Amino acid sequence: MGSMAHRSVLMLCGEFMEAYETIVPLYVLQAFGVSVHCVSPGRKTGDKCIMAAHDLLGLEIYTELVVDHLTLNANFDDVIPDQYDAIIIPGGRFTELLSADEKCVSLVARFAELKKLIFTSCHSQLFLAAAGLLTGGMKCTAFESMKPLIEISGGAWWQQPGVQTLFDITDCVKDGNFVSTMGWPTLGHSLKVLFESLGSKISSSKENHQPSLLFLIGDCVEDYSINVPFKAFQALGCKVDAVTPTKKRGEKCATIVHDLEDGRQLPTEKFGHNFYVTVAWDDVCVDDYDCIVVPGGRSPELLVMNPKAVELVRTFVEKGKFVAAIGMGNWLLAATGALKKRCASSYGTKVAMKVAGGEIVESERCVTDDKLITAASTSDLPAFLYALSTALGLSVVF
Repeated sequence: MGSMAHRSVLMLCGEFMEAYETIVPLYVLQAFGVSVHCVSPGRKTGDKCIMAAHDLLGLEIYTELVVDHLTLNANFDDVIPDQYDAIIIPGGRFTELLSADEKCVSLVARFAELKKLIFTSCHSQLFLAAAGLLTGGMKCTAFESMKPLIEISGGAWWQQPGVQTLFDITDCVKDGNFVSTMGWPTLGHSLKVLFESLGSKISSSKENHQPSLLFLIGDCVEDYSINVPFKAFQALGCKVDAVTPTKKRGEKCATIVHDLEDGRQLPTEKFGHNFYVTVAWDDVCVDDYDCIVVPGGRSPELLVMNPKAVELVRTFVEKGKFVAAIGMGNWLLAATGALKKRCASSYGTKVAMKVAGGEIVESERCVTDDKLITAASTSDLPAFLYALSTALGLSVVF
């Protein structure tokens, strides 16, 4: 079983921080009991910061899309660096503003003075330059536009060799207590480095076997419900693939983010990051995987109309493998007969689950019943990650 940790991490936030670089480490760390305090100068607990997705959408440089917001859970003025094991600073445009804020720069400098782990991504290496921490040739990587600034500041630019495609961008660099990454494509490996740096040991109950997971997706899959577990299980050392019936390896699936704005009954749907299919449909062999995961969003509506997708899930069920779903992913599971058990449900799938014979557990947001693991929504991803990793025999011990 997974193990609860006694680790605390501070996340420095601000307007237009990169959503993926914020939510993925936040939810993954929370899944294994790490306390994460999200703060921003001039703001208090309960205040919100807008998040944005940065992705290549056909222009010569990335496009910024406003997606949703993060609710802060701690006060900036109450932060005592000695009480944390690390600070994480996501990328995004807020780094341009806050790297000129004396309080923020002093905070980062204090973490360095205490030899605490400092984790930067994409553009947040600006704080290292502002605090004078790159002098002496510290190895550092970032989004490539940051190279001149890092070198002018005395750092040694590091870039992953041999990168030909987006799939090749996997690495980060660690120099002492500093971990730097070029951005969200590296999160699978950089989260592994983060876990190791916090003193964790990741192990499997099955000797000489690491679990393998297949994610079944399509256009308009919910951004976080594919990206968070996909990167999390990469970090845990698992084999992970994503497949869709109508696309080849390397082709894109559009993702969506649901942002519940004040005064609305339902969330607003916005485009998120693109997600790249990792394996062709005809190359999938069910026996190569321990689990199939159906993320939420609107892609389950697309997949339930495709007999090949329904049959794939049904085959996992018939072979006694683990089956997992998040939010609207239960819509597809209902069509396969997989839901005749205790389940967690969002409002969008309650009718489908009832008529499919499932027992909805209203008091729990993530439910495990034998080899079926279901979560109600993306906000339940920390509980979902813990439940699924535990079911697969994975352990994270600090």
